[in-house]
Amino acid sequence: MGKSKAPAQNGNGHTPVLLEQYRGRIVPALMKEFDYGNLMEVPKVAKVIVNIGIGEAKDNDKALEAARNDVRTITGQQPVVVKSRKSVAAFKLRAGMPVGIRTTLRGRRMYYFLEKLINIALPRIRDFRGVSPEAFDGRGNYSLGLREQIIFPEVDYDKIDKLRGLEVTVVTTAKTDDEARSLLTQMGMPFRKRER
Repeated sequence: MGKSKAPAQNGNGHTPVLLEQYRGRIVPALMKEFDYGNLMEVPKVAKVIVNIGIGEAKDNDKALEAARNDVRTITGQQPVVVKSRKSVAAFKLRAGMPVGIRTTLRGRRMYYFLEKLINIALPRIRDFRGVSPEAFDGRGNYSLGLREQIIFPEVDYDKIDKLRGLEVTVVTTAKTDDEARSLLTQMGMPFRKRER
């Protein structure tokens, strides 16, 4: 018996649809749009970071565990606890106290998460009119704030302790925001139309 390929991170061995679209349709479109001379110049998504800030974690251990479970359910990956680096007396915060959780997605798991975010979670937001086309950092990375974790279908509304916002940062290899915006648009990110 020959060597089998490493199993996919979601366990079913299939290539994510978004990754297939990237290779087959998006790369040629971006090469044409930006006139790249080399395939390696085409921007791609390097990683996706999902994090939740939990201010009440210093007083409530259950809040930290509940948020950790939510992120694990949404991403399929164990998050790490983020601790404060310095003390802030005004917030009654000491260095080393937990202030949030974060997980970094790469590879197939990242593509599955982006598919779910773009095609399932974002359309479930009430009165959704698109995400901001301006939330780029100047270096081709995009941050998106979500008000509630319940827009993800895996989260059971009856089992959550409270509604929590989370931030999703899409880190790309694009050199400019325009290249990154075009990449994410091609991937299906529903940007709001820009006001003229």
